[in-house]
Amino acid sequence: MKAGIERRFWGLGLALLPGVAAMPVQAETCVIDDAEREVCLAQPANRIVALSPGATELVFAAGAGDRVVGVVSFSDYPPEAKQRQSVGSHTRLDLETVLALEPDLLVGWVTGNPHEQLEKLLRLEVPLYLSEPRRFEEVATSLERLSTLAGTRELGQGAADEFRAGVAELRARHADARPVRVFYQVWDEPLMTVNDEHLISQAMSLCGGENVFGELPRLVPRIGEEAVLTADPEAIVAGGMGEANRDWLGDWERYEELSAVRRDNLFFVPPSLIQRPTPRLLEGTRMLCDHLETARGRD
Repeated sequence: MKAGIERRFWGLGLALLPGVAAMPVQAETCVIDDAEREVCLAQPANRIVALSPGATELVFAAGAGDRVVGVVSFSDYPPEAKQRQSVGSHTRLDLETVLALEPDLLVGWVTGNPHEQLEKLLRLEVPLYLSEPRRFEEVATSLERLSTLAGTRELGQGAADEFRAGVAELRARHADARPVRVFYQVWDEPLMTVNDEHLISQAMSLCGGENVFGELPRLVPRIGEEAVLTADPEAIVAGGMGEANRDWLGDWERYEELSAVRRDNLFFVPPSLIQRPTPRLLEGTRMLCDHLETARGRD
């Protein structure tokens, strides 16, 4: 998986840029980011700009929230993040504002930030850590790596250990649960879901769920309503256009032939709890597990 991320990133020609190479050997602290690049700092980062809402959450969770000086739009957790300087959106960064903040570390999003803007930042030799956890364990290691760069290792390690313990507890609790066939809706127009490589599908598996579209080749495939009717999931789980918007689930109620509709197994999980690769993924997964346990009781 990481090799694929690395190929997509380095395919842009970034390996030829002067800012990509590791800093000189006298650098004191180095980690490997999610694009398999070595990121080195001569001293702990004191001015961090996070270039995605998920990156913002990870840095705060790693104990370095007081070092964050800039965030992108929709960086709404923790609440303190809303007080930081905005540097645009994750899809269009305000590079002038980013540079004016004089960051000593940027935390970017491998596949979410504009590649041409990341290239420019690398040319300017701004230290850039690329983040994109694709496994539960990678959420924990992200906390460890980011806290290493920020000099908050003890806090980051504690958060990582707590996350791992929560994952282990859920895995043990649902190890022998009856499988439930699940369709997770990640978007409405076009209708989109996730395959088994996605963290959301891994959360389903942790709860004893089976992703009815898990074998599709794309990470976030587009599908049609007819495909959902054919798959006939036992449960439908959706986020929505907001943290409390259940409208997408209501759209399925007209299909009374669906097992999920017939059994009233239409469940909502706030999108920020399950669609961001952060420690709050554990909270969203617990909610998902509770929903699937309810579905098991409605055979």
